[in-house]
Amino acid sequence: MQSSNPVLGRAFGNNKRGYAAFDPSPTSTTQTEAVQLEDLYNAPAASSLRTGRMTIDDVVTRTAILFAVLVVTGAGAWSLNLGSGALMIGLLGGFVLAMVNSFSKTVRPALIISYAAFEGVALGTLSHVYNSAYPGIVSQAVIATLCAFAGMLFAYRSGKISVTPKFTRIMLGAMIGYLMLGLITIFTGFPGGSTGILIGLAGVALASFFLVLDFDQIEKGIAAGAPEQESWRAAFGLMVTIVWLYLEVLRLLSILRNDR
Repeated sequence: MQSSNPVLGRAFGNNKRGYAAFDPSPTSTTQTEAVQLEDLYNAPAASSLRTGRMTIDDVVTRTAILFAVLVVTGAGAWSLNLGSGALMIGLLGGFVLAMVNSFSKTVRPALIISYAAFEGVALGTLSHVYNSAYPGIVSQAVIATLCAFAGMLFAYRSGKISVTPKFTRIMLGAMIGYLMLGLITIFTGFPGGSTGILIGLAGVALASFFLVLDFDQIEKGIAAGAPEQESWRAAFGLMVTIVWLYLEVLRLLSILRNDR
């Protein structure tokens, strides 16, 4: 199955375009190979050194590095209160690097780390603006984002949410609809009141469910023996979704504050 995440799709998707790919079907490996893959997944650190394949430890480590960069640059932008100029530089730089990293056939860790730095500048500056208008809103948004991430990870690992082709199609359709709505609000303004709250809740829910798609594709990539270098792309994909979730939570909380 090709990843619905445009970032992870580069690592685990379309082989015809030259990207690393895998076939998760049971017929793609022999029974012996399946046992070996299971051993690889259960002993990630040693296996990564031995085979050069991506492991869950690799993904966790790379994700931690990216978020450390984001937090450090974000804290700096927050403290310095850089203003709208820094916000635009962070947003534009992050967008350009996101496109390069998403559509590149080659994994470039330096560009992925640079993306985290630009995103940190943008988020730090934007969060400062929100927190000035709504004191305490940033800490609430961070806590809510972490809770949503932990909740979706638990739901996925426990089997309460299963990624099926139908589930993926629904998520992709919802994403397209939400993007169209976002384009419309550029000209009309984001609605407030109960309508704004409902749209905000839908955005938070959509971003949260996309985390499940990310978890599924990463797990399949590990099981199929994706190259170790792809852990950087997997970490990048997770960061994109988590940042999106944080922004949706931040906007929802601001709407709720305005309605008080």
